[in-house]
Amino acid sequence: MLGPVILAASRSDRMRRFVSAAPGTKQVVARFIAGESVDQVVPVVQDAVAKGLEVTLDVVGEDITTREQAFAARDAYLELIEHLKVLDLGTKAEMSIKLSMFGQALEGGHELALANVRPVVEAAAAIGTTVTLDAEDHTTLDSMFAIHEELRKDFPQTGCVIQAYLYRTEADARRLAASGSRVRLVKGAYKEPAEVAYQDKAETDKAYVRVLRVLMEGEGYPMIGSHDPRLISIAQELARKAGRKLDEYEFQMLYGIRGEEHLRLAAEGHRMRVYTAYGTDWYGYFMRRLAEKPANLLFFARSTLTKG
Repeated sequence: MLGPVILAASRSDRMRRFVSAAPGTKQVVARFIAGESVDQVVPVVQDAVAKGLEVTLDVVGEDITTREQAFAARDAYLELIEHLKVLDLGTKAEMSIKLSMFGQALEGGHELALANVRPVVEAAAAIGTTVTLDAEDHTTLDSMFAIHEELRKDFPQTGCVIQAYLYRTEADARRLAASGSRVRLVKGAYKEPAEVAYQDKAETDKAYVRVLRVLMEGEGYPMIGSHDPRLISIAQELARKAGRKLDEYEFQMLYGIRGEEHLRLAAEGHRMRVYTAYGTDWYGYFMRRLAEKPANLLFFARSTLTKG
């Protein structure tokens, strides 16, 4: 039951200061964060593509409090796109965006986030790639889906994320599984109340399979966001039953987790995309990675003790 405690800590400024100062933190963060700057992440992208992988890039730092920070987030993604333009990788390198980072939670946040994300999506399309809108806590989803729908009018390749542990997700999947849509399915990594989300892992896994079946049987492009070997096998079987070719869906996993599995799936001919985060404001992202898997927390604790 450590997950909910860690997720609660991800919103604590006091815990942020403690974790940031811990002796082993830098070593563990480097496992999940590909670098602090665009210049540091570009070689990581090039290395992944050379190995037959694809990437989706996330500039970390969703906990913003001012409009100026939202504009800075927009500009950080525009800078990233300029670097990707030179690499000419097309859809092998796309981007993932949390709308909270673009001002969604501020006053007038829905309109602000849409205004900030549109030029990023437009710039991405101009270099032959695209953007996926990440899902955050359940209170933000109606706004995210509305922005997604608006962006798809001009940029139909814009993707979005749905979370299996939410009760609403199966209905969302049926609505989204239309021709041309791109939908990433994940289990969910935010602390949600029992009124809106499954609290039991087994129930979440069952929901994941139900929603994935909807996506595989639909007309869109499913993106399977999971490291779970059993769910990966189930996804392959559902794809086979749905008559999907290997280029009609993809797997997505996090940078720093199950790297050998990334390469194995790519070697089998699957599209395998690595969710690659970078930036200096890594705390919230890092804490969700600890919450998702107890082994990550043990790794952090051991590193802290050996560096102390």
